[in-house]
Amino acid sequence: MAEKVIILGSSALKIGEAGEFDYSGSQAIKALKEEGIKTILVNPNIATIQTSEHLADEVYFLPVTPYFVEQVIKKEKPDGILLGFGGQTALNCGVELEREGILRRYGVAVLGTPVEAIMNTEDRDLFTAKLRQIDVKVPRSHAVTSVEEAERVAGEIGYPVMIRIAYALGGLGSGICRSVEEVRERAHKAFSYTRQILVEEYLLG
Repeated sequence: MAEKVIILGSSALKIGEAGEFDYSGSQAIKALKEEGIKTILVNPNIATIQTSEHLADEVYFLPVTPYFVEQVIKKEKPDGILLGFGGQTALNCGVELEREGILRRYGVAVLGTPVEAIMNTEDRDLFTAKLRQIDVKVPRSHAVTSVEEAERVAGEIGYPVMIRIAYALGGLGSGICRSVEEVRERAHKAFSYTRQILVEEYLLG
């Protein structure tokens, strides 16, 4: 059983966005403490419930990024890490920590949802492939990593198309495109938030 666990917090919040992660993260800290587990929170937002003095045993007001989380891991030597209580920021950070081999290097176990499951739901291409494996019908689509690819795929699928962003908050940057100009404009904006977008057939109605 884990004796010390890092929780990646919800970071900056906007009104009406991600407040549920502040709440759920606070409840996770309480649950761990009830089990006698030491809690280490990484969350730069001083205005969240999570960072209240009476909750986590240690709070690091640091950005939730692989670099800073690795420094905390190095210092605290935790047994496990929770990624599901800090919204998109924490999920993305967890995926990067796994990809860079940081969790393995320090022997930190991912508790709760496995990183592979996070990747399968956040990566649009992997998610579509998983749905096809269980015979769920999905629109024709292709994940792309450049504006040029997005234009080509949209042309192959035929207009209108739906652009969806991977590894991003909610529906950020997603939308319908009815021309190559709209694809170019939306894809260009999308790539300032993410490294991958999905171009898919738009199911009108």
